[in-house]
Amino acid sequence: MSLILKKMSLLNLIITLWFSKTIIVVARHRQWSNGDLVKNLPGQPKVDFQHYAGYVTVNENSGRALFYWFYEAQSLPDEKPLVLWLNGGPGCSSVGYGASQEIGPFIVSTDGKGLQLNPYSWNKEANMLFLESPVGVGFSYSNTTSDYDNLGDDITADDSYAFLQNWFMKFPSYKNRTFYIAGESYAGKYVPELAALIHEKNSNEPTQFINLKGILLGNPETSDAEDWQGMIDYAWSHAVISHQTYKTVREFCDFNSNDTWSNDHCSDAVDEVLENYNKIDMYSLYTSVCLGDLANAENKSKQVVFKKSTSKMMPRIMGGYDLCHDDYVKSYYNTRDVQKALHVSDGRQLKNWTLCNMDVFDGWVQSTESVLPIYKILIDLKLRIWVYSGDTDGRVPLLSTRYSLSSLGLPITRAWTPWYHQKQVAGWLQEYDGLSYATFKGAGHQVPVFKPSESLAFFRSFLLGQSPTFEP
Repeated sequence: MSLILKKMSLLNLIITLWFSKTIIVVARHRQWSNGDLVKNLPGQPKVDFQHYAGYVTVNENSGRALFYWFYEAQSLPDEKPLVLWLNGGPGCSSVGYGASQEIGPFIVSTDGKGLQLNPYSWNKEANMLFLESPVGVGFSYSNTTSDYDNLGDDITADDSYAFLQNWFMKFPSYKNRTFYIAGESYAGKYVPELAALIHEKNSNEPTQFINLKGILLGNPETSDAEDWQGMIDYAWSHAVISHQTYKTVREFCDFNSNDTWSNDHCSDAVDEVLENYNKIDMYSLYTSVCLGDLANAENKSKQVVFKKSTSKMMPRIMGGYDLCHDDYVKSYYNTRDVQKALHVSDGRQLKNWTLCNMDVFDGWVQSTESVLPIYKILIDLKLRIWVYSGDTDGRVPLLSTRYSLSSLGLPITRAWTPWYHQKQVAGWLQEYDGLSYATFKGAGHQVPVFKPSESLAFFRSFLLGQSPTFEP
């Protein structure tokens, strides 16, 4: 072959490779160029990653649609895993809490009109997907009013699974991506339940396979009996209640019973525990409460929510960390331009957005008493399971979680030991055969709010499947 022909062949090869790469880039761009791309979000700082928000219909017949907000990873999004984040309640918004106050890239400013960059955003390590679930939470809705009367754990798991399958149709490059589910508080039930459903569907419907590798749970509601006992013991050990009140609870409350609250001595004593907690911040024992009229009023209404029940479902207390920042978030998401940018409305008709929907909370008809049996299934599947607790949370205190995990009877592979971040003790950790449990020193219910740098480092370790640092 002549030198000229060789050069022409090489040139053709270069052109072909360049053209092929261009097609791939264009195809990817075309995939992302759906109507959910967020543009002109009021007050948003300039960033190098794209983010998307909008609705995914989970039931065509009833018109149920769930709202999501998805942030690409800040670097190498095609190589990093996908993580779904869920907040609990039940009835609280993952956008309002997780995305806007904890682990999202944009934290709502204190004037309620803009956003500031979160230097410890979890989308530094993963592609982050925040879901408002079930319907009635945040911007999620149904066109069938009876849907709001039948909310519970099972329908939440079913709709979340349908959401994922339909979301993957919008973002097909994530269909086979390494996938994790994370969440806090009542999501301690949502997350294992959804993980178990994914496993079941993967077995029965292989074409709908989701590449779930693990779950991450913060201050999670896990097992009603252990959760309540842990709350009472924690309140007593942290001087929230008197020794006499504690003795009354210990003597008259059987939290494993289906009629715990029929005993007046027990019920009155637990009411006293909650009333004492109402005077401080239940979700962060050693921080001040917000003194703003609106925030203080809502703080009280959320903490006192406790209804005696004759059903098998244990009474619940609204979960979440309520400081003044809640007001700023509510102000921001009830702005017309914000809702328009997030594809919630056309900007003319404003939707009423709340951090927590009390109608959803009060109307919850079905709650799994304990997800510990699901833990056993997930452990047998070799899924990565990490659980963590902020050690100043009174709502789902570390004692509740320790009691729940201890009841699994798992062999201990690494005994209780400190873990470090930036040469300081960040908390304590114990590893079991099939599960890891860690605490965050000085953190309340929403750990990333209190310990953002430590939380990001812990999240990075979780994704890598590597234990946190054990040396200063």
